[in-house]
Amino acid sequence: MGSFTGYKCSICGTEYQPDEVTYTCPKDNGILDVVLDYQALKTKSTEELILKDEHSLWRYFPLIPVKEMIGEGTTLRSAGWTPVFSPPQIKDKLGLKKLWIKDESSNPTASFKDRASAILVARAKEIGAEVIVTASTGNAGAALAGMAAAVDQESVIFAPKTAPPAKIAQLLIYGARVILVDDNYDAACKISLEASEEFGWYNRNTGYNPFTAEGKKTAAYEIWEQVLLTNQLDRPLCVFVSVGDGNIISGIHKGFKDLYEIGQIKVMPRIFGCQSTGSAAIYNAYISGKEEIIPVQATTMADSISVNMPSDGLRALRAATQTEGAYIAVEDQKILEAISDLGAVGIFAEPAGATALAGLKAALQEGLVSEEDPILVMNTGSGLKDVKAAKQAAGEAPVIKPSLEELKELLEG
Repeated sequence: MGSFTGYKCSICGTEYQPDEVTYTCPKDNGILDVVLDYQALKTKSTEELILKDEHSLWRYFPLIPVKEMIGEGTTLRSAGWTPVFSPPQIKDKLGLKKLWIKDESSNPTASFKDRASAILVARAKEIGAEVIVTASTGNAGAALAGMAAAVDQESVIFAPKTAPPAKIAQLLIYGARVILVDDNYDAACKISLEASEEFGWYNRNTGYNPFTAEGKKTAAYEIWEQVLLTNQLDRPLCVFVSVGDGNIISGIHKGFKDLYEIGQIKVMPRIFGCQSTGSAAIYNAYISGKEEIIPVQATTMADSISVNMPSDGLRALRAATQTEGAYIAVEDQKILEAISDLGAVGIFAEPAGATALAGLKAALQEGLVSEEDPILVMNTGSGLKDVKAAKQAAGEAPVIKPSLEELKELLEG
């Protein structure tokens, strides 16, 4: 395992021993970064950092701060190691020379969030937590419920009652205790934190539990192995990520920082955060040039990134500003178009997942990246998570009677 030496506050920089804190900084409530023994990791070769026999995120176990790889033979051990595609249709349409799409829909519960939940469940077992709780619009909750079910870990999920029915069904089928909140995601977060404190439940919330980013950072390790180690790039890789509460992009940033710190990469990739104009708190901070993130009233149909106040906003903002990346905001209609673009090459993305491609298209138009730049786009979740949105993007299929004449009329019309 990666030697877990403690935590460091992302705001004030205070460092803590592993047993001093559990969640956020006691001084300023800043989110904590997990610190590894980078000096020891620098002595390891690339081959020593990658467990080639593991075809999941656990192949990077030397860089993961838990003591054991639990759940042998279960879905807990199959999260991650998702495929990277390079569809020529999209590459040619956008005029790009090098384009990759990393498709997270192949994770066990069909979203990126499995990465965080696998590590959180392992950490919960390590510290003897009886119950894990989280707030979610669906994906994080499904990931926790699925990973917890794999190892008989009790889980409680608070979700806004407006979450897509397919996601709620997924929570229930995994056997989690699901409680719907008659309000938005931010309200679900609030009650989950209160319940965690009242009942002693281990809280998985993103932007609160430091170990969520430790799961999500493994996507950066896979990008390192699948793209950076196998391609000669003469420019920094540009990574496009959809952003809601900010923990995915901050986790990916953390992964690249780990690799840079131990000398496995010499150039940091540029990271681009993509938000809907209907939920653009971090984008607003970026264009203001300040690190003050002001809440918005989220209205986007992309439920997985619909957040009033991003819980991991500061680190998410820095993922772009510290890597010479940027933030882009796109209209929901552009997100629907990106769903269709991805579907046309065989990738079924939910709205949040397609937002990254919509962001790339906008970035090209705005000159934030060029056709010469190597690009990687993250699809963070399956379109089966939100069939209603998929139908909006695709439109309705025609209906005919079982008649050859009607078929001919349709085809000729």
